[in-house]
Amino acid sequence: MEEQMSLGGVSLPQPLPARLRPQNIDEIVGQQHLLGPGKVLRRIIEQDMVSSMIFWGPPGVGKTTLAGVIANQTKAAFINFSAVTSGIKEIRTVMKEAEEHRRFGEKTIVFVDEIHRFNKAQQDAFLPFVEKGSIILIGATTENPSFEVNGALLSRCRVFVLKSLEEEDLLRLLRRALEDPRGFGGQEIVIEEDVLRLIAAFANGDARSALSTLEMAVLNGDLEGSVTTVSRESVEQCTSRKSLLYDKSGEEHYNLISALHKSMRNSDPDAAVYWLARMLEAGEDPLYVARRVTRFASEDVGLADPRALELAVAAYQACHFIGMPECAVHLSQAVIYLSLAPKSNAVDAAYMAARQDALSQLAEPVPLQIRNGVTKLMREVGYGKGYQYAHDFEDKLTDMQCLPDSLLGREYYRPTEQGLEGRFKERLAQIKAWKEQHK
Repeated sequence: MEEQMSLGGVSLPQPLPARLRPQNIDEIVGQQHLLGPGKVLRRIIEQDMVSSMIFWGPPGVGKTTLAGVIANQTKAAFINFSAVTSGIKEIRTVMKEAEEHRRFGEKTIVFVDEIHRFNKAQQDAFLPFVEKGSIILIGATTENPSFEVNGALLSRCRVFVLKSLEEEDLLRLLRRALEDPRGFGGQEIVIEEDVLRLIAAFANGDARSALSTLEMAVLNGDLEGSVTTVSRESVEQCTSRKSLLYDKSGEEHYNLISALHKSMRNSDPDAAVYWLARMLEAGEDPLYVARRVTRFASEDVGLADPRALELAVAAYQACHFIGMPECAVHLSQAVIYLSLAPKSNAVDAAYMAARQDALSQLAEPVPLQIRNGVTKLMREVGYGKGYQYAHDFEDKLTDMQCLPDSLLGREYYRPTEQGLEGRFKERLAQIKAWKEQHK
């Protein structure tokens, strides 16, 4: 029987994601690294051997769904608990109920959605009950549990990492929604494969978003008789993405990231922000953009402005904590800063030159004087002999050789005069002059 909800006495169907929520493991899309045949989480669920665990992953990948499957397949009492609306008082009430179940030999599974929203005191309230086995705790979080979950509680839980769904996973889910009686199986829906792919691309690994978009598109499709036709235009209208949507693994994806990178390199903040907006509004993963921006901070700015890397990393962290659409402003700040920063590729060039020598001379031995003579035998054969501890010298400098003989005199880092790198260039010149004088 189709689930219903009431609004002013009128029964309305549940949203499509709720109607299609899987009832067993085989209906779950994706997460084959955990739920494939013989995989650990599948065995735990099928054998009803559930212990306290944390599901960590981005929104819409099946954390709550997995909890629901466990609720359906376990012999334990199942209590669904929200960290958003519950406090310590509610926790204690639930724990008292669980204690009653335990007295009668019944297990209780408590599912806590968004467990990272609980503060330390609230998380601590669970700890004694988890320790003595009154409850089996299953938490779901979009944040890294190493930082967001109490260490004592985390140490008593197994952490399972759920991955974003692949485009093919989402396509399979969308096709099921069109065929399943719980979805649109009782209706005649005409929708082309490329339109389904458009929805899957827009969802960006989020099953809930994919199903909600499909539902909006069907409800806004063209109805003729009993046939509903869903066009590309109706999907674009529902997502407000229109022609901005693009294949994240195709040519346009690389064209746009190239445009962003080269606009920043050319010190053009207006163009850089435009290409950033094109990517984000097309549904690109902000963490992907943040990673590329962080690379740029060292590749194209480097020591001309060392703060560029700090700002880029801070923008990445903000994207991780907040997500879209709010994190767009943090990325904009980083992109504009990097566009205006002085430019130097000296750090990148230094590594590439050193890499070429390293690859061609991988067998080159480390000079004895800079080896660590940690045992008597090592010291007897010369490890550390002739080592000069820079802090023991007045200028904090020595003329000790650190490169292999075959590379003696090789220069990899060639600083420019840009920004702060001019000061690094001056310092390097002073160091080289000192070493030449004290040979």
